[in-house]
Parts: sequence; structure tokens; C-alpha cells
Amino acid sequence: MSTSSQDAQLQLDALVSAGVQKRDVFADVTSGSKTAIERPGMKRLLEYAEEGDTVVVWRVDRLGRSLIDVLNTVTLLRDRGVHVRSIADGIDPTTSTGCMMLNMLATLAEYERELIVERVNAGIAAARRNGARFGRPLADPAVIADKLAVAKDARAKGRTAEDAARLVGWSRATLYRHQQAFSARKSVSL
Repeated sequence: MSTSSQDAQLQLDALVSAGVQKRDVFADVTSGSKTAIERPGMKRLLEYAEEGDTVVVWRVDRLGRSLIDVLNTVTLLRDRGVHVRSIADGIDPTTSTGCMMLNMLATLAEYERELIVERVNAGIAAARRNGARFGRPLADPAVIADKLAVAKDARAKGRTAEDAARLVGWSRATLYRHQQAFSARKSVSL
């Protein structure tokens, strides 16, 4: 259901008119940032619905916050043997028209996924052209040298490589990698 009480009442009235008993209505009043299966009402519905049941919704968009989320919810219900029927949209997957509507939704959801990927990739490319760097930031060579000195001192005092690495916030593998790189740089500069 929706956050507007007037809209929620309209939806409830439509469901009751369609034969749904009020005790069998599951509703969420929450922000649109959560996927359907993260919402308490949907969780209760999923626990309640059994194979052969029909979930009746006012409109199919009540099953998720985006087309992809709606389709994922419908697929989850159908995989569990639960039918879905939408009153306002006329979607009933037990009919050929309803099945076609769900297939169209699936096609549109795939299109939406592809658009999202294209936008993300275009954004990354634009950021790179503008000088943005991705991944782990480069470490300051002076900081690495200081940490290597501390680790070397700890090793000279009898600490294990693992203890020395932990002392400077590294793993043993990171300590060895930096020691190797430091030795390589040292031999190249000679």
C-alpha cells in the first residue's frame, strides 16, 4: 500500500471489492529505498503465502519500488507456486494476456537494467576523462618507508614478521610486498 492514507484506503477498498478479506491484506508504509523483500509487510506475505495461493494487488507496481524489483518479486512468488493478480492493471498470469503483460514487464526490466549499466559506465568514463582515479588510493612512499623502519626495528628486537606487520597495521603479506618493492627500488637506484 501507499503512504497516503487516502490512497491506502482506495487500495484497500479495491482489494476488498475483489474478494480479499481485510485480515489477508499485507501493507507497508515505508520509504521507496527498500526493495520489496526487505519490507516487513512483504516478509509477512512471503511467510503466509503457500503454493496455489493467489496474491492480489491493487496495481502491479505495489510489488516493488522499481520495475526490476516488481519483476523480481513476481518471479519469487511464481517460483514458489503463488499466482499474482493485479486489479487495476488487469494482469493475471493465468491468462494469455496476463502472461504476455508479465513478459512485457520482464522485457522492460531488462531494458531498464541495460540503461542503468550504460549510465554507470558513461559516468565512470566521464569521471576518468576528468581525472578521477578509481581503486585504492596510492600510498605515500614516506609513510611506507616509516612503517618499514618500524617493522624492521620490531623484527630486530625478535618480533615475528606477523607481529611486526600488525604493529604498523599491515598483514604479513603486505609487509613482505612492501619490503620487496623497497628492495627493488633500492637496487634500481644504485
